[in-house]
Amino acid sequence: MTSYEEVAQVAQQFTAFYYKTFDEDRASLRSLYRGDSMLTFENQSILGVDAIMEKLSVREPQVPFSISFECYAGTLKSYAFAVSYWPLLKQNLSFQKIVHGVVTTDVQPSNNAGGILVMVTGAIKADDEDRLLNYSQTFQLLPNGAGSYYVFNDLFKLILM
Repeated sequence: MTSYEEVAQVAQQFTAFYYKTFDEDRASLRSLYRGDSMLTFENQSILGVDAIMEKLSVREPQVPFSISFECYAGTLKSYAFAVSYWPLLKQNLSFQKIVHGVVTTDVQPSNNAGGILVMVTGAIKADDEDRLLNYSQTFQLLPNGAGSYYVFNDLFKLILM
């Protein structure tokens, strides 16, 4: 990369492709990762393309579920809870549909080998949820040797307030 404008153009193209692909066909993200790629998703670090794709794969939500607990009156009762699927993100992504809205994209050259650091902020809407969830995601892209880039590092964090 010889200029900031070229780096920024690659980052914008990557970001548009990544989120469009994530929203429409997550399995196609496989081509962006390699064996040495690492994803940190909500404090859980995952190494390698197969493990990353397993994490990003669609799983049915595990809700509702029931738990039992003893009440103060001494009777044992069972209650059913419809639990939000966001705590399940530590397993696999359980939502079927998602839409990413990118708000900002910041970019810097990241090393002498031609890497690119991309930081994205935005909001996501999952399934039929009414609320939007803010997120931050940072990628380190490295040249793949064939004139393109792959995701070496990917850090994702929901911003819950």
